[in-house]
Amino acid sequence: MRRVCLGIAVTIAGFAIFTSIGSAQDGPYKVLKAAKVGGDGGFDYVYADADGRRLYIPRTGNPARVTVYNLDTQESVGEIANTNARGAAVDPKSGHGFASSKPVAMWDAKTLALIKTIDVQGGPDGILFDPFNQRVWIFSHGAPNATVINSVDGAVVGTVDLGGAPEQAVTDSKGHLYVDLEDKDKIAVVDAAALKVTGTFDLAGKGGGPGGLAFDVKNHVLFASCHDPAVMVILNSDNGNIITTLPIGQGTDGATFNPATLEAFSSNSDGTLTIIKENSPTSFVVEQNLKTMTRAKTLTLDSKTNHVLLIAAESAPPPAPPAGAPPPAGGRGGRGGAMVPGSFTILVVGK
Repeated sequence: MRRVCLGIAVTIAGFAIFTSIGSAQDGPYKVLKAAKVGGDGGFDYVYADADGRRLYIPRTGNPARVTVYNLDTQESVGEIANTNARGAAVDPKSGHGFASSKPVAMWDAKTLALIKTIDVQGGPDGILFDPFNQRVWIFSHGAPNATVINSVDGAVVGTVDLGGAPEQAVTDSKGHLYVDLEDKDKIAVVDAAALKVTGTFDLAGKGGGPGGLAFDVKNHVLFASCHDPAVMVILNSDNGNIITTLPIGQGTDGATFNPATLEAFSSNSDGTLTIIKENSPTSFVVEQNLKTMTRAKTLTLDSKTNHVLLIAAESAPPPAPPAGAPPPAGGRGGRGGAMVPGSFTILVVGK
């Protein structure tokens, strides 16, 4: 009897959550689905393999693994076991997947069978697949800042000193990478063939602690989502000139751009998704601030459906601070208390 009642309670709670997060502010986007998939462990980046129709979500804890879901239904299709990762990426041409773990895990993207593990230095965090020369970039806040891997055979090609702590990277698929350096308030410009930094763009005090980076490749526009102040710094990718800044939600940790709709997105841990519309390469407006879930701070784009997917979980109230303790520092926003068991959720956002 207790078990049945618990199931009813969870169902009602899930409906309440969906109702609250599904009510959009004025704008075209809404939460189309809130799939409560559960599972223990922390989480960081989420990655949509639009060609393979799979969604990769690394989960830390015990056991650490990369969980894999059907991108269309959000149903579980398997996992990469014993992999303590922060992010994932797939090369659709070679059919190989990679995790920013230590060692880096490499698997068959169709069967999810592990192919090999690759020893790397530093502390793997962010990850990017660059189709320019079929290489996977593993980013680390500590040296080496980037380890570059051939996505065909898993061989380490080299490492790159980026001059700061990288958070998110983008590519023009023509030999140039851009990497936001969170501790330097800069964006590094990287030659993907030579494996070297060729310049940096300074955010010039307009935005601090960039946590996300998105790219309109066609129009040469970069979108750097920043913590302090909470703004999107929009700049020209050719010369680094700042075009404008626009407000976003608090606690950004990811950004993406949809070339089909000319919209940039910032996922924020305050429970909002900021959507910026590019009217022209020099004109931008905040189109919408959509309510999602607290801690839904990373995102990914399904380029075939134009859906944005985010991940989050409910948090118990944080423990009360000791008497006389100073208030928490600003910036990323509080994480709250411990994650409520079974509350891990995949959010699907669309028009």
